[in-house]
Amino acid sequence: MRADPSSSYGSSTAITDLDIDALTHCASYLNLRGISNLAMSCKYLNKVAYSDSVWQSLYRQEWPALVPLSNQASSIREAYLSRHTAVRQFKYDDPLLHDIYITGKPPHQLLFDKDNIIFSQGPSIHSLQIDGLIYGDISCTPRGNHNARVTCMRLFSSSEVYLNQSDSERDDSILITSSNDHFVRLWSKGGNRCFKGHNGPVLTLSDKLLGDDTGKIFASGGEDGTVRLWSIYSSGKRGQHALKATLHGHDKAVSLMSVARHKTSLLVSVAKNGKVRVWDTMAASSSTRSSSCVGMTSVPFGPVGMKCHESLLYVAAGFSVTAVDLRTMHKAFTVAQKTKVHSFELLPTKSTLCTGGTGRAMLWDIRRVSEPTVELDGHVGPIKHVLVDSFKIVTGGPDDPYVNVWEANTGKHTNSFIASQPQTESGCSAMAVDGSRIVTAGAVDQETATLCIRDFRTATCYVSPDPSQESPFFSKFWDSNSGSDSEEVDWQ
Repeated sequence: MRADPSSSYGSSTAITDLDIDALTHCASYLNLRGISNLAMSCKYLNKVAYSDSVWQSLYRQEWPALVPLSNQASSIREAYLSRHTAVRQFKYDDPLLHDIYITGKPPHQLLFDKDNIIFSQGPSIHSLQIDGLIYGDISCTPRGNHNARVTCMRLFSSSEVYLNQSDSERDDSILITSSNDHFVRLWSKGGNRCFKGHNGPVLTLSDKLLGDDTGKIFASGGEDGTVRLWSIYSSGKRGQHALKATLHGHDKAVSLMSVARHKTSLLVSVAKNGKVRVWDTMAASSSTRSSSCVGMTSVPFGPVGMKCHESLLYVAAGFSVTAVDLRTMHKAFTVAQKTKVHSFELLPTKSTLCTGGTGRAMLWDIRRVSEPTVELDGHVGPIKHVLVDSFKIVTGGPDDPYVNVWEANTGKHTNSFIASQPQTESGCSAMAVDGSRIVTAGAVDQETATLCIRDFRTATCYVSPDPSQESPFFSKFWDSNSGSDSEEVDWQ
C-alpha cells in the first residue's frame, strides 16, 4: 500500500526550515558534544552552534554560580572553552577539598564510579559516596571483603554486561575483583558472586570484557600460570558453571592482561618472566589447553604495564616500552630510557605515551621514538602512578609527597599538590582521576591513612602564571573563521 503523498510521512519539511531563533533555543538544551555535532552538520546549523546564547546557556549549565568574565578580546564561546580546558587541567589553586581519614594502611587501589569512589584496603573493599562533597556530606560504606589482599579491581558499566535494561539500570556498574585468596568476586546491585578455579593467588583481570551480546566473558590470571575465562551470565556455587576455559601455556605467574582493540576476541597475557601469549578466546573451551594460543613473543623480565590499542600491544618492562604488532607478532618499535620504567600510560588519540621513571617522567611521540618529546622533571623517587586523559597527565609516587599535573599536548607543568597530609610528607599510594576530579591516597601515620578528594569544577583562582594571559584555547573546529561543511571536530 502506497503512502499518501499529502500525509505527514511525505512532508518535505526539514529542520533547517526553522528560523535561527527557534533552533538556537533548542540548541541551548544540548551539551558540548551535542553542540559540536550540530556545528558539523551544515553551514546553517553551524551558525546556530556559534550563537552566543547557546554558549551562555552551556556556561550556566556547567558553572551556575559563576559569571563569564567580560573580555572584548574573546567571545562567550572562547571563555567557555578556555575554562572547560583549564578545569580539566587542574589549573586552579582553590579546588573543593576534603580529607577522609581511615584506620589502617593506605588504600592501594582507587576507582571513580560516577559520584562514588571505590577503594581497596588489604582484603576489604569500601565505597565513598561523594555527591554531597560541596556540603561536606560524604559517607563511607563497606562494599565487601576477600579473605586476603585484593590484587586487582575492574569496573564495567551495566550496559556492557546485560541487555534489555531500563534507563536506571544502565547507570549501574559491575565491579570485579581478584585476590590472593584464590577467588574472583563480582559485586553489583543485583547481588554478589564468587568465582573459584585458580590454584593460587589471582593476580590480574582483563581490562575489557570479551565475547558478544549473547555472552560476556572476563578473564583472570594467576600465580598458577593459568588464564581462566569466566561467563558473567552463568551461575552456580562458587562459579563452577561460570568457568568456560582454562588456558595453559605460561610457566610463571600471569601478571598482566589486556584485550586487543582490533579484534576483541583476542586476549593478551604476560607472565612475570616476560613471556607474552595471545589467545583466541572464541576457540577456547574447557577441553582445550594451549591450542587457542595464536601468538607468542617475549619482553624484558618483570613487566610493569601493558596496553592494547588497535592492532598494537604496548608492554613496559625494564628500561623500555615495546610495541608489538598483534597481526604478525613482530616488534614494531621500542621506546628506551636510561632509568627503569616504573609505570606507563598511552593516549593514542594524541599519539602520546608517558613513562614514569625515577625522579622524572618522559613524554613520547610514538611516531618519533628516538628521544622523548618532553621530560617531566620534579619528582622524588620512582614514579609508580601515571594517569593520562585528553587534557592532562598526572604523575605521582610512593616516595614523593607531591602529585604533579602536566598539559597532555605540551607537557607544560600546570599544578602540584600534596598527596595526603602536609605534616606527614608521605607519598602517594594510589590515585584516580575523573575529568575535573582527583582522589589521592597516602599514610598519616602507622595506624591511619587518608583519602584526599579535590574537585576543580567550582574553582576560580588560577595557579600563577594566569593561563588567561596565554594564547587562547585552539581547536581546528572552534576556530573563529569556522563555517565549512567539511570541517572536522578536534574536540575531546
